[in-house]
Amino acid sequence: MSFLISDAWAQTAPATTQQGLLSFLPLIALFVVFYFFLIRPQMRRQREHQDLVKGLSKGDEVVTTGGLLGRVTEVGDTFLKVEIAKNLEVRVQRHAISAIMPKGTLKEL
Repeated sequence: MSFLISDAWAQTAPATTQQGLLSFLPLIALFVVFYFFLIRPQMRRQREHQDLVKGLSKGDEVVTTGGLLGRVTEVGDTFLKVEIAKNLEVRVQRHAISAIMPKGTLKEL
């Protein structure tokens, strides 16, 4: 029956164990690349956004993540009131603020 199926013979063990450690080297290098190009910059952006949200005060001109541009009229712990037109205020969550605009961006509401 050996003419249809070839015999499987055991191979000898490798002489050195360094080859096992070297096989993990590309995986370690890939993790380092991901850390410096993806994880670290994302953590820095998250920290900057947290500082931006903590520093909000009444009178700041802001842009929400939905694209609304307005002036902060009331600051709470988790919500803000943003005036987007004359006598029209909306309540938004603090973390929904994406940017603070320079003073004078809104000429009049």
